Amino acid sequence: MSKLKYSLALVPILLAILLTACSSLKPSDFAGSKTIFEPDTYFLGHLQSWGVTENRAGQPHSHFTTDCFGRRDADGDVIIEQTFHYEGGRSQHRTWHVHRLDPHHFEATANDVVGKARGEAEGNVFRWDYTIALKPGNPLENVHLRQWMYLPEGTDTMFTRVEVRKLGLIVQQVAESFHHVADGEPTARDQIAH
Repeated sequence: MSKLKYSLALVPILLAILLTACSSLKPSDFAGSKTIFEPDTYFLGHLQSWGVTENRAGQPHSHFTTDCFGRRDADGDVIIEQTFHYEGGRSQHRTWHVHRLDPHHFEATANDVVGKARGEAEGNVFRWDYTIALKPGNPLENVHLRQWMYLPEGTDTMFTRVEVRKLGLIVQQVAESFHHVADGEPTARDQIAH
């Protein structure tokens, strides 16, 4: 085989490798995990998180904590009261209403979410997609979040990674970890104050 024919024969193989390398992971890629992460069960009770925000270059620039309290309503949906505690004493509250559509798909509403959040769970992974109105009434100030949640085998600690996009461009990234807390433990607000 001539060098030209050999090179042409390699083109489809190289394209396949390139396309595979460029393809994004999907929740279904984690379907074989032994651990099953069910967000509408995991977020019941009291959880705390610790997170750090990073600029678009990936450099950390602030940190925060949250307290989450989840309960089931009469329809079996999950209501999550989430309070963010930021450096300097500022706080923010979000109320989630999470509904399971089928074994793998979820939707949710929240007080600052535009429309509905849509999520997919497979194995030990859950992915949310939703839009937040930073300034209600001004859609140019909306940001889109893609949030991946990972629950490693044998632990209660869940890790999450968020990409925040505005007008299609990544403007911020967030790394965060969640864990359940026992009754009587101090809240995240108490902890960030020290």
